[in-house]
Amino acid sequence: MDIAFCYESVLPARGGCETYIADLARRLLADRHAVHIYACRWDAQALPNGIQFHEISSAWAPRFLKPWRFARRCLQAMAERNHDVTMGFDKTWGLDVLYPQGGLHAACTEHNLRKHANPIVRRLAGLVKWFDVAHWSYSMLERRQYLSEPPPAIVVNSQMVRDHFMRYYHIPPGQLHVVRSSIDPQRFPEQDRLKCRSQFREQHGIAPHEVVGLFAAMNYHLKGLEPLLHATAKLFARPEFEGNPPPFRLMVVGNPKARAYQKLAHRLGIDDVVRFVGYCPEMRNAYFAGDFLVHPTFYDPCSLVVLEALACGLPIITTRYNGASELMHPSPQQQEGYVLTDPHDHQQLAWCMAQMIDSGRRHAFAQAARRTATQWTFEQHYRQLMTVLVDAAARKQAA
Repeated sequence: MDIAFCYESVLPARGGCETYIADLARRLLADRHAVHIYACRWDAQALPNGIQFHEISSAWAPRFLKPWRFARRCLQAMAERNHDVTMGFDKTWGLDVLYPQGGLHAACTEHNLRKHANPIVRRLAGLVKWFDVAHWSYSMLERRQYLSEPPPAIVVNSQMVRDHFMRYYHIPPGQLHVVRSSIDPQRFPEQDRLKCRSQFREQHGIAPHEVVGLFAAMNYHLKGLEPLLHATAKLFARPEFEGNPPPFRLMVVGNPKARAYQKLAHRLGIDDVVRFVGYCPEMRNAYFAGDFLVHPTFYDPCSLVVLEALACGLPIITTRYNGASELMHPSPQQQEGYVLTDPHDHQQLAWCMAQMIDSGRRHAFAQAARRTATQWTFEQHYRQLMTVLVDAAARKQAA
């Protein structure tokens, strides 16, 4: 097939959807499909050979208009070619298949308000959002994406996102295809795991015997770093650790701009416990240095950081607002960690972290994490996605 992808920026080093596009393109090329990418910028060195690139001009525009301009110029550029199927990953319309890995803007807006623990602050934040031009622009664009004719095939990466589509836009179930996210495990070779672990810990002042909870994100507020710091303070205040503090360190990886959270850690008296690493170009080193992942997010359609941590054999603490939690098992025989009901429940989060201090329990969780990672592979994901693409191409040809 001749397949076209539309995404504004394809720089795989940034992770997320951009890494996924690289993995998917590599697999499609291996099956001798033609792959086209329409983008404003890309890193050809980090992408597989054989992709045909089509540059979309990126003249300056206000933030709320940029996706409209990009989507329109993509359609104009693709009109000159006859692709079997076209696929978009973000704010684009008029394509055969849409795969919003970031979920719905409408749902994200609602969940974003939950990150404010104070209900008064939450209401004020909602009021500010009401006057946000970008919010209304993206809401209008989202309706154009999913409610236009002919209706696109919609790929979602969790039941949570599927339910959001049905709730907010009344999309019929037959138009929605749940294809759970997956990652290429070859990105995390383990032959030098112990060496990477030792070097990364030594670099950031973490002793070999210390238990490390890894937090990895770029949007610290939405992914729950504030409640995590409060929970860390409560962890050390637990009765069982009175006079005998646990050998625990919290390692924060991702956004280098963390001054507000460093100040919060200082106010909570845990600045010597938290290591703010900042941007990590080689994430496997951070995973290997950690002992479990703690991701108390307020919204994640299906967090890739959880999938990557599972592939590296890390136990997981996350929330019900993360579609990736649907991959976890609550039974003691196959328990990869814990799923929180409320990220603001500092005591419950502290209890979960306290359980991870126990090496025996943590080892059992790690074994379950490895089993879960092998049960859903990138190859399975690819085969399910190809079914959607083939069906969309057949419907397009019939029309």
